[in-house]
Amino acid sequence: MEILCIGMSHQTAPIELRERFAIPETEHGVQSQLVSQFEGIQEALILSTCNRVEFYLAVERVDLGRDAVQKFLGDRFSVSSLDGFFQHSAGAAVRHLFRVVSGLESMILGETEILGQVKKAYGAAQESGATGKHLNKLFQRAFRVAKEVRTDTNITRGAVSVGSVAAELAEKIFGRLVDCRVLILGAGETSELTAGALQARGVRSLVVANRSFDRASVLAKKMDGKAIRFEDWHSTLGEVDILIGSTAATEHLLKAADLAPILRRRPDRPLFCIDLGVPRDIDPEVNRLDGVYLYDIDSLQAMAEQSMRGRLEEVVICEGMIERHAVEFGEWLTATAVRDAGAFDAGEPERVKL
Repeated sequence: MEILCIGMSHQTAPIELRERFAIPETEHGVQSQLVSQFEGIQEALILSTCNRVEFYLAVERVDLGRDAVQKFLGDRFSVSSLDGFFQHSAGAAVRHLFRVVSGLESMILGETEILGQVKKAYGAAQESGATGKHLNKLFQRAFRVAKEVRTDTNITRGAVSVGSVAAELAEKIFGRLVDCRVLILGAGETSELTAGALQARGVRSLVVANRSFDRASVLAKKMDGKAIRFEDWHSTLGEVDILIGSTAATEHLLKAADLAPILRRRPDRPLFCIDLGVPRDIDPEVNRLDGVYLYDIDSLQAMAEQSMRGRLEEVVICEGMIERHAVEFGEWLTATAVRDAGAFDAGEPERVKL
């Protein structure tokens, strides 16, 4: 029996391609069960998140597994090839999964959200009957690896992205963020990730302004916020605590002379400005005003990289753990194949305790 992984991720394919093959979480179980019925496929599990679409298979032969995935994608998405997809088999597939659940393959090194997503995908596939002893054993081992990595290393600790750094700074400025109001200028991915990091730490009120009101509405809906016309954002500035600038403007949208009168009307409320624009949306002179905390993309990135360096030192430790578990799983897989062959020859079913 072979373990096979076929997929694409943020490391190998742009979002325009990944989103084409996205499979809703609610369909993971039934679609995994469908794949498991193709010729040569004994077990199957589909993992589909914003950053990856991956098929984990227990197969009789690798070529049959590849044919099955191509047929599934052809039927569902009308594609004729696996262009853009990577393929890992045997030990490489096992190691890849262990790295995924440990956060080593994530856009943000060491992030823990992926573990919960993998657990949900596994639960759905198992409930649908798409997995058996091989994938059950593999994913149970993967969760052990993730737990060991999180417990025995520092890979998941500390801010590692611009968004998480900004969220940590906001907490230092305001304390609890539950009552903070956020205004987002622009509807790009970076501002969305930063707003998401703030939401994760308690922010509930978000307003989005973008030159395209439709795009502002899409992001506002995704963030459970409110969209406003771009020309109205100045009138909203006096009501917010955190301003995120991430537009394609070629000159400063907010200058010190514009902001000073607004600050005088709110002397006891600081304003935290996160300028993610290149060129910058906010005049650096704004930082000279009392009660304003301004950080641009470079300063936030430098803080994130400083924290990241500590995590990179942990990767070597994590990979040592992954290698040990991968070798042990490989030994189990080999022993299982030998026992299966013996049981088949003797005409007796094999019983494996997982």
